[in-house]
Amino acid sequence: MDLFDISVRKANGQEISLRQYKGNVLLIVNTASKCGFTPQYKDLQALYEQYNKQGFDILAFPCNQFLNQEPGSNDEIESFCQLNYGVTFDVFAKCDVNGEHAHPLFRFLTERAPGAFRTKAIKWNFTKFLVDRDGKEIKRFSPQTNPRDMKNVIEQFLTK
Repeated sequence: MDLFDISVRKANGQEISLRQYKGNVLLIVNTASKCGFTPQYKDLQALYEQYNKQGFDILAFPCNQFLNQEPGSNDEIESFCQLNYGVTFDVFAKCDVNGEHAHPLFRFLTERAPGAFRTKAIKWNFTKFLVDRDGKEIKRFSPQTNPRDMKNVIEQFLTK
């Protein structure tokens, strides 16, 4: 299976293929609106604005699996992101990132980029996966990693 064979659901319910992002560097993040890391949306948006014209996209996937910190509907989440953080990158429909009902995207990512001690499970909101233009090289970053601190790695992926 290839990353770009996976389909995802946008917040409006439309199913799309990740193939439309092939050729771009992707930062895929599981997000939540009521988390201590939620202010990272601001820095994610700044990264998006800085690098988007160079072929960089951010894909946010809200998840309610961590202490119910994403209780809203897809429309409420999208509005929250736009109104509070000026988010213009793609915010998708809520999904599970762990367990039996984990979205195939997160199964793919965690298989290829395990966390500390080679664990596959995502530990918390705002775990980040940086994916190269071909969907081959994947780096995983913890929720504590501030998006601003990822600039060097993003730039390396953009110049490959």
